[in-house]
Amino acid sequence: MVQATAPSEVFHVRDLNFYYGMFRALRGINLAIPRQRIFALIGPSGCGKSTLLRCFNRMNDLIPGARVEGEVLFNGADLYAPEVDPAEIRYRIGMVFQKPNPFPKSIFDNVAFGPRINGYTGDIAEVVERALRRAALWDEVKDRLKQSAYALSGGQQQRLCIARALAVEPEVILMDEPCSALDPAATLAIEDLIRELSKEYAIVLVTHNMQQAARVSDRTAFLMMDESRSGFLVEEGETEEIFANPHDKRTEAYITGRYG
Repeated sequence: MVQATAPSEVFHVRDLNFYYGMFRALRGINLAIPRQRIFALIGPSGCGKSTLLRCFNRMNDLIPGARVEGEVLFNGADLYAPEVDPAEIRYRIGMVFQKPNPFPKSIFDNVAFGPRINGYTGDIAEVVERALRRAALWDEVKDRLKQSAYALSGGQQQRLCIARALAVEPEVILMDEPCSALDPAATLAIEDLIRELSKEYAIVLVTHNMQQAARVSDRTAFLMMDESRSGFLVEEGETEEIFANPHDKRTEAYITGRYG
């Protein structure tokens, strides 16, 4: 069990290098992710944003040949220490993927799935309702909880996936391009939800949409690739500062569309 010892930040990345076999996908990453804020990762395709995101809940462990050098601290403790259970980490650090991926089950059973396999013995209906309310979906589905999740629209399916992540009471929510498959109206609904959830959770958001990063995030990190195609951090700071007055010309070039 990783215990909370660092009240100001939920993740602290120190000299992180990440490898897929012999290929170094990330090099020398140093970052601090604060609590109850929205932290955006931006940069061109292939620069390692999603790889970095998956380092935070050890999803990369599932890839043969993947390995980490350096430290990723979660609540002040080493996320990759031998005694840490990756399955427990994935409950405490929720993940929302690029495309909505509901299970082939009812709306109710999608949300109930995590608590059930985690051994929850309380009122599961109460857990489902609370998660759906927090995901701003309850009023739309409360009368059809037994229907297939596939009957929902794309935006509703993504909010259902967010509710599914919330049902196990995570401490952090990771989001990998959560709006890329959605129309503009559904995108705005998800963005509103992200802002609301940040009152309770640290949220780390990967996005290619510069306007989205500027609209919803509190802090932004810009990554790019070197000659060997390894991703590295160019700069990080308050989002308003990154977009209005970046310190590095490469950041300015990317944000204004002259690069990437």
